[in-house]
Amino acid sequence: MGGRARRRKGRELNGILLLDKPQGSSSNGVLQKVKRLYSAAKAGHTGSLDPLAAGMLPICFGEATKFSQYLLDADKKYYVVAKLGETTNTGDAEGEIIQKTAVSEWTDKELETIVSAFVGEIEQIPPMFSALKHQGQPLYKLARKGIEIERKARPITIYSLEWKQLDSEHLEMLVLCSKGTYIRTLVEDIGKRLGCGAHVEVLRRLKAGPFENNMVTIEKLEEVLELDGGQEVLDSFLLPASDALIGYPQVSIDSIEAKAFSQGQGAAIVGLDEKDTALESLVKVWLEEDGENIKFLGVGVLLPGGRVSPKRLMKTE
Repeated sequence: MGGRARRRKGRELNGILLLDKPQGSSSNGVLQKVKRLYSAAKAGHTGSLDPLAAGMLPICFGEATKFSQYLLDADKKYYVVAKLGETTNTGDAEGEIIQKTAVSEWTDKELETIVSAFVGEIEQIPPMFSALKHQGQPLYKLARKGIEIERKARPITIYSLEWKQLDSEHLEMLVLCSKGTYIRTLVEDIGKRLGCGAHVEVLRRLKAGPFENNMVTIEKLEEVLELDGGQEVLDSFLLPASDALIGYPQVSIDSIEAKAFSQGQGAAIVGLDEKDTALESLVKVWLEEDGENIKFLGVGVLLPGGRVSPKRLMKTE
């Protein structure tokens, strides 16, 4: 048997699908289902949502997977309903209730003081029921065995937190936060500060990085595939890989420099406008012909002298 590489089965397609993940399904489960619907050779999601959670789950196909890290690192926005007076072992409604506490009556001003204390840079201890690993094993697997591991607090940022009390036992919130934020932990910490405990009852991700609208459900994909009878029709839902970097500055290089760039070498930039960029900053790199950007080449790092060094490259034909 020789060293021949295994050929990946499926269609070679590139792009980003903004999936509206259904409640009750695992992120990996819906990823595999979407991958099958598209008959895609390669696909990956950009950060797990708990089975309880629904909403924005960008799925990257093919070359777009190279830029999924930029979505993993991006800010997120969530809609959450917290159930006050009940603490569960998982921090959400899927867990077992381990404590019930009477909920005090709060004035809006008192609630505002408590909730607003969580806005800004704070530290958060990741939950045991999470995909973080300890000695190669996910914490949630240890948690299911009743094993608890000491976790270090991590710095996160809550950029904004809008809230409304729905009734005496439910708090509705809109949370804009940095990567690495656990909404279950945020809700539990607010419940502790209120003195009654709390867990997540409803959770929906509304935004991931630059993406906030135009989500599509698995049901819609299945319907389109059945009615229109071809996977190519599904491709119309895909966004280009470069959209993972919306908001990043961009530069252009000509076809001669593009050859060097695609081989891992630095390239001279066409007409660099330095007012919007800084050395060592990440930029999108485009091939320019006749004054127009015609092809996304990847991500680079700005160098002195109007040059750019490749960091992540799109596959070139």
